[in-house]
Amino acid sequence: MSNINVGIIMNGVTGRMGTNQHLIRSIVAIRKQGGVTLPNGDVIMPNPILVGRNENKLRSLAEEHGINRWSTDLDTCLSNSEDIIYFDSQTTVRRAKDIRKAIKAGKHIYCEKPTATSVEESLELARLAYEAGVKNGVVQDKLFLPGIMKLKRLVDSGFFGEILSVRMEFGYWVFEGDWQPGQRPSWNYRKEDGGGIIVDMFAHWRYVLDNLFGNVQSVSCLGATHIPKRWDELGEPYTCTADDAAYATFELEGGIIVQANSSWTVRVNRDDLLTIQVDGTEGSAVAGLRDCKVQHRVNTPKPVWNPDIENPFDFMDQWEEVPTNDVLDNGFKVQWELFLKHIVNDESFPWDLLEGAKGTQLSDLGLKSWEERRWIDIPELTIGGASHGEKVKVTKS
Repeated sequence: MSNINVGIIMNGVTGRMGTNQHLIRSIVAIRKQGGVTLPNGDVIMPNPILVGRNENKLRSLAEEHGINRWSTDLDTCLSNSEDIIYFDSQTTVRRAKDIRKAIKAGKHIYCEKPTATSVEESLELARLAYEAGVKNGVVQDKLFLPGIMKLKRLVDSGFFGEILSVRMEFGYWVFEGDWQPGQRPSWNYRKEDGGGIIVDMFAHWRYVLDNLFGNVQSVSCLGATHIPKRWDELGEPYTCTADDAAYATFELEGGIIVQANSSWTVRVNRDDLLTIQVDGTEGSAVAGLRDCKVQHRVNTPKPVWNPDIENPFDFMDQWEEVPTNDVLDNGFKVQWELFLKHIVNDESFPWDLLEGAKGTQLSDLGLKSWEERRWIDIPELTIGGASHGEKVKVTKS
């Protein structure tokens, strides 16, 4: 039994997601639990170096969490052979350039999504990583949410019979920033900075739908910028150039129809910030971030439309909770542990840069559908060429 120290260059960890989910709740938590134990008893211990542009933020973050390495010089970090993983949670417009540099330096790649600002650039990153022979992965955290894992268990068990449709509602009210600070950074609402809810959320919807129900085959999307003016972190007004809501329909293989509403301009009147309702011939389910409830065909009520009487049904009371049979950890941390095992022990990790490119592709085609006001089919992606539909097969490691 031995300890295996794994150096990780963590770029962009001073941002909200980088600090909370990837540093504190993942890498710091893994270090506090004593590392990741392999089947033979060896222990992987992550050894991060925090990288960013703000020296004061980096120093403060490192001191607060017992990390003794930080730097504002990415090139110097990439030259250190003991740091074998490069992680990127910067803003989208900065990500691809630094991932290219890390691949050239021979680092294994793990990054947030979207992996780039266009599908062509995302495919290029996947191709470069493949040609360089470096392992790579993309954060697909929602697959590890307790509610989604319960939903996946239902799908795998055949609970639904034939799945007919899926309805997804996501979002909440993000304050404009004038009389209350906004909960999201201002760049989210500027297209030129990589903002927009289609770019942000369709990358998530792609891997959720592909992994749970079947590959997405076509999209129809209508975006909107409902709030044209917001106030930034300094209290200065700015014009919103990116979409803050998207109303989409996806068609999946097997004929499953998905309706997905995504909005930062909606007030929540549902069980959770994200709810996914699945309807099938044998039963239905509604999953949130942590919980999932079901209604089998034998327990389905038989309502009749009659607006002249009080509703005789308590519809919300006619669902059963799916039990939490497993102890489920933070989804970001779980995926970090899987990636570390993939790097050290060559365990399976299917969520690579090509999978990440599929998310960018859906965002791109969603925006195109909105612009052209039409349905768009989604071609197969490969890393044999730079275009959407080039059919050059590559065996992925």
